[in-house]
Amino acid sequence: MEFRPCIDIHGGKVKQLIGGTISDVGHPEENYVSDKDASFYASLYKKNGLAGGHIIILDKKGTPEYEEDLRLARQALETWPDALQIGGGIDAENAEDFLEMGASHVIVTSYVFSDGKIRYDRLEDIKFVTGRKHLVLDLSVRIRNNKYYIVTDRWQKFTDVELSHELIRMLSYSCDEFLIHAVNVEGTGTGVDERLLELLCEARDVVITYAGGIASYDDIEKIRTMGRGNINFTVGSALDLFGGDLKFSKCIELMRA
Repeated sequence: MEFRPCIDIHGGKVKQLIGGTISDVGHPEENYVSDKDASFYASLYKKNGLAGGHIIILDKKGTPEYEEDLRLARQALETWPDALQIGGGIDAENAEDFLEMGASHVIVTSYVFSDGKIRYDRLEDIKFVTGRKHLVLDLSVRIRNNKYYIVTDRWQKFTDVELSHELIRMLSYSCDEFLIHAVNVEGTGTGVDERLLELLCEARDVVITYAGGIASYDDIEKIRTMGRGNINFTVGSALDLFGGDLKFSKCIELMRA
């Protein structure tokens, strides 16, 4: 189990948002807005050897806000090249640019999961550009009809693709890792989604990072126990770096225990 820290960027600032409130109209609910830039966090993660963390650009591609987010993201990648992953507005045309900026992997959702389905042609296109070893698929999910469906466009749009361990295994031949947000609890601090974790534990021989709802050290231990040490975790709003109660140093200790 590894601690994979995050750098979420929105409106030109490092923030923690409540995932389910992100929308193209209006403003999402903010849990925390940092007065430090993205390079500060990249430097901190580098100092503690926490490779594999992810930078997520949360503004819509093509907007001035996205360009400002991108500026901050570039600073973080330059601070610790070839160690951090990045997602947000990435497709086959620009993926190589992000790798050249210093990203170890690009994280993709909406480009591959489009029009409510899996676009296997696009998956092959971006894999051709990045190679399997530099591609992460974001299988973030929301609940509908008591099932987990992959959501896209900054978690706003449901696809018709239901998450299952069979789907994860099939897609694992095209990517290096998976990042899975439990969007219904993302940013809420209400605890991990245990039913989702049970589903993820059925997947074998794949690298998965779980995000969403972590509010206590017990939640982290629950991920370790349920995942048999094979599921990585990320902590957002609950972390002291972002105004929460969980100590950054303690999370590192738990990872190494």
